[in-house]
Amino acid sequence: MTTNFDELLEAFHAFLRFEEASLAHDAAAGIDWRMAARRLEPKAISCMRHLDRIGEIAPAAAQPLVRLLAGNREALRWGQTYTEKDFGHDFLDNYGWVEVFGTRGHFANDTVAGGFLILGPEVVYPDHHHEAEEIYIPLTDGTGWRKGEGAFQVRGAGEVIHHPSNVNHAMKTGVEPLLALYLWRGGPLAAKSTIAGGEA
Repeated sequence: MTTNFDELLEAFHAFLRFEEASLAHDAAAGIDWRMAARRLEPKAISCMRHLDRIGEIAPAAAQPLVRLLAGNREALRWGQTYTEKDFGHDFLDNYGWVEVFGTRGHFANDTVAGGFLILGPEVVYPDHHHEAEEIYIPLTDGTGWRKGEGAFQVRGAGEVIHHPSNVNHAMKTGVEPLLALYLWRGGPLAAKSTIAGGEA
């Protein structure tokens, strides 16, 4: 099994470089990509199983990232911010993230975090907000995204989605899983989100 995290970091960076004239491209340009590697114990979670289907449906531009992520899945440290008490067993069974770089990532960075979010099919990630600004790029199609008081809008793979500091947002998958690249900056990089109706 390959465990070339340097290659994963470079592919993450390369993907953002091709996002011309976008907030994601500008954010990437401000990152010092010479990050120190950090040894983390692998941690597997159940949402990793969706990477096989994601590999089948992701567009060509996302395939290098998806292949590296899937190929390294067992060596990465996957995380979950919430517990069954927050959203129930089904949500936890279909949700998780891996931080490639950041305060908890495989590469150390104290100013910005970047990684991947997975949501399985037919999952609602309820309204939440956080101090850090968040930039998402979905790598699969068919997920509904909501910001503020607006309705869910289905966004396509490769679109740049921006969540400003402390603005509520939510996601809702359809029949296919979501894989999304994310960047966090401008706030605590490991802070838990505030969920509508309480702290999680």
